[in-house]
Amino acid sequence: MLKIFNSIAREKQEFVPLVPGEVKIYVCGMTVYDYCHLGHARVLVVFDMVIRWLKINGFEVNYVRNITDVDDKIIKRAQDNQESIEVLTDRYIQAMNQDATALGVLQPTHEPRATAYIESMIQMISTLVEKNLAYHAVNGDVYYSVHHFPNYGKLSGKSLEDLRAGERVEIDSSKKDPLDFVLWKSAKTGEPFWDSPWGRGRPGWHIECSAMSGQLLGVQFDIHGGGQDLQFPHHENEIAQSEGAHDHPFVNYWMHNGFVRVDNEKMSKSLGNFFTVREILNYYQPEVVRFFILRAHYRSPLNYSDQHLKDTKLALDRLYIALKEVGSININSSAIDWNSIYAERFKIAMEDDFNTPEAIAVLFELTSEINKSGSKELATLLKSLGGLLGLLQQNPQVYLQNRPVGNDSNVFTEDEIEQLIRERVSARAEKRYSDADNVRKRLLAKGIVLEDSAQGTTWRRI
Repeated sequence: MLKIFNSIAREKQEFVPLVPGEVKIYVCGMTVYDYCHLGHARVLVVFDMVIRWLKINGFEVNYVRNITDVDDKIIKRAQDNQESIEVLTDRYIQAMNQDATALGVLQPTHEPRATAYIESMIQMISTLVEKNLAYHAVNGDVYYSVHHFPNYGKLSGKSLEDLRAGERVEIDSSKKDPLDFVLWKSAKTGEPFWDSPWGRGRPGWHIECSAMSGQLLGVQFDIHGGGQDLQFPHHENEIAQSEGAHDHPFVNYWMHNGFVRVDNEKMSKSLGNFFTVREILNYYQPEVVRFFILRAHYRSPLNYSDQHLKDTKLALDRLYIALKEVGSININSSAIDWNSIYAERFKIAMEDDFNTPEAIAVLFELTSEINKSGSKELATLLKSLGGLLGLLQQNPQVYLQNRPVGNDSNVFTEDEIEQLIRERVSARAEKRYSDADNVRKRLLAKGIVLEDSAQGTTWRRI
């Protein structure tokens, strides 16, 4: 039985979907005004792993991951670039999809853009105003009145008094309470706007997820996910909006992945330790980055450093080298024998709140046995189980010979490597062993390892 750590219950709970055999899941996606960073990559990969495992369990999954394509940051960036919001957001949506594809992330069932659901947001805000849960302020904005929603704070576990005392809240004389949050922003000069009962304006950030999840998944659904940083206030506000508008429970299971840190410091632009996915992929294969993310439990902090990525690459190399030594194999994940000791332990780990570190430990144990026995049966199982995590699906030789070179233009091409191997073969045939050894050293200095066997010489990058 699959167990999920439910953030709102603060414990692991058995997963029971609202409708047997079906799962409805909503994950907060990207605000598209820049390239995706490592924190975005973690959300993409973590919930891709979750979706894959739910499908392996036989669930029909309806997965919604939204796109925020209008907000203050987008408007400012478009103005700074002197381009339209549509041109800006289309460019970064395309870049986001390219990054996601590179990381092996499957497409969600729905990827709604906020601007396509403005009417739904206006209708929801109108309902909240009618129920005295929201008010039209003197500055033209519409705010949610948190003290009129009795359960506000149940996700964060804080009372209104705690929140007022401990949180940094915006001071605004238009609000009745400092914790009240905006549902509709009145239009400012030069900003995009839509007509509404409260005048021209645009929606606040929080309302979009409530409106889009309600439209695409219904007033109650199974799982809501996102980064830990969204737990308060964004997800807290979603609960207030959705349950306030519909008088109905909103989400059964809340999932939050942990923060990304860089060399044990919080990742931020102000600290200068901010990395985009594209920057990282200049130096590491996408599968290495995916493997790095999945080696940590999704709820744990993920500490990024160049050394950690190097260690991850070497670890993934070990798995691929084992597959390479066995030779060609065919896989069929639907035919995995779940009664085998390795598959059974893999499944136990994944059913325990998606414990990917334990599941990956099983892959390494399999690798050790493959290295001892050369078993194609175990190699098939290794590749099949890895595939459930979106790993180990490349041709081993292609993976081992591929390495992004970053800004280093002084790197041997495949043709140059093959030519040097031929020179080494000739030197050895002519008993010029010193020359042959120099070729090996020259290649090794460039991160190329030669491997001799009865079938000839192959190479891989390190």
